[in-house]
Amino acid sequence: MGFADLVSDAGLTILNNWLKTRSYIVGYSPSQADVKVFQQVKQIPTPEKYPYAWRWYNHILTFESEFSSLPGDPTKDHTAYGPDSAELTLNPAKAPAAEEEDDDVDLFGSDDEEEDAEAARIREERLAEYNKKKAGKVKPAAKSIVTLDVKPWDDETNMKELEDNVRGISKDGLVWGASKLVAVGFGIKKLQINLVVEDEKISLDELQQEIEEFEDYVQSTDIQAMQKL
Repeated sequence: MGFADLVSDAGLTILNNWLKTRSYIVGYSPSQADVKVFQQVKQIPTPEKYPYAWRWYNHILTFESEFSSLPGDPTKDHTAYGPDSAELTLNPAKAPAAEEEDDDVDLFGSDDEEEDAEAARIREERLAEYNKKKAGKVKPAAKSIVTLDVKPWDDETNMKELEDNVRGISKDGLVWGASKLVAVGFGIKKLQINLVVEDEKISLDELQQEIEEFEDYVQSTDIQAMQKL
């Protein structure tokens, strides 16, 4: 079956349910499977209706410049992935060995068998190795996906120039995503733009203040949605 339709509500619902328990379409990291499915999504999933698809879409968007270098088979169609298709990692040998090894560690031993000195030594060595691996793991940077509303003064505001100014803000830890114009009434449209931020590097309050400094274009800004990655 796979993902046959990623435009209709039914298709996006299937995608959202698929991603409820997954970070990626297949495997443990971005791949050509994500690229193929991403390219079939023609409208940004809304966070209210499709929260898991929305989170995935904006996360994959941050890899857009690397799409051609991501692992996997670029000749496969998006229909090769999804429900009723084989849920395989791209390279089983690269599946998270650390977690598998963690499962094998017996931290408590057996209550039914008497532990001799050799068994105790082996257990202590494995426990020390386990703790060393845990201590050496680098914690990934905390990130958030944000949907930001940028409101103009009136219907005569040049929205193209407004968006160019917003996207012109460049910071370490900030990635701009897809955007659209949303009608708010009386011929006025607001800019709704997605972004991914590293929480420790980017202050959303400061970013909003910086955007609002474009006084000729921007009346105000609001965070429409936000979710941790």
